[in-house]
Amino acid sequence: MNIAIIPARGGSKRIPRKNIKLFHGKPMIAYSILAAKESGCFDRILVSTDDEEIAAIAREWGAETPFIRPKNIADDFATTMDVMKHAVDWCVDQQWPVQNVCCIYATAPFLLSRSLQEGLSILAQPLSQTAAIVDYVFSATTFPFPIQRALSVQSNGFVSMFSPEHMNTRSQDLPEAIHDAGQFYWGTLAAYQQEKPFFTSNSKPVLLPRKRVQDIDTPEDWEFAELLYSALSL
Repeated sequence: MNIAIIPARGGSKRIPRKNIKLFHGKPMIAYSILAAKESGCFDRILVSTDDEEIAAIAREWGAETPFIRPKNIADDFATTMDVMKHAVDWCVDQQWPVQNVCCIYATAPFLLSRSLQEGLSILAQPLSQTAAIVDYVFSATTFPFPIQRALSVQSNGFVSMFSPEHMNTRSQDLPEAIHDAGQFYWGTLAAYQQEKPFFTSNSKPVLLPRKRVQDIDTPEDWEFAELLYSALSL
């Protein structure tokens, strides 16, 4: 049994009501629910929320809200893993035969169903085809510039390199780096129950093109995401 869990608390401060704010005509959370449904990967799609309005909208778009998230894991200090552990434990308590769990963020309008399918395919590879057990498969993309050439601004206003040994290294000679795309985290039931970190030597990425990745944490992020979505829809 594969379960999708979409964390969606009601207390977003930088973009109020972000999870259900209209984005190109739909509540933001609807994109995550629809991608999960379209993927065909899931037996159940749950939304973990502390907010009755979010719960009602989630149900309208086809998700289940069988519990209300406790307030002690619905504040600014609760981590994704806190929320996921609570939801996974609830599913186990219902005696559901859970095998794999996917955390899908509620603010992921660029999420494609085929990316979820690819993630499950990697997670479910037979042990004979992989060198180690895979705990998690997560969405990722490449940095647009070599991280070895990154600079920091000091308190005196001058700059310094994080990796000065690469001052004169050609960009094409530096290994490419990736970062979390913030869309989904497929994991085994055991990985979530044991609260294992998402990014370890037992994690694998699903690489996405940079044009399909955008954090949405500020009003400026939201505006850019709407413009990007419009461009991709042309």
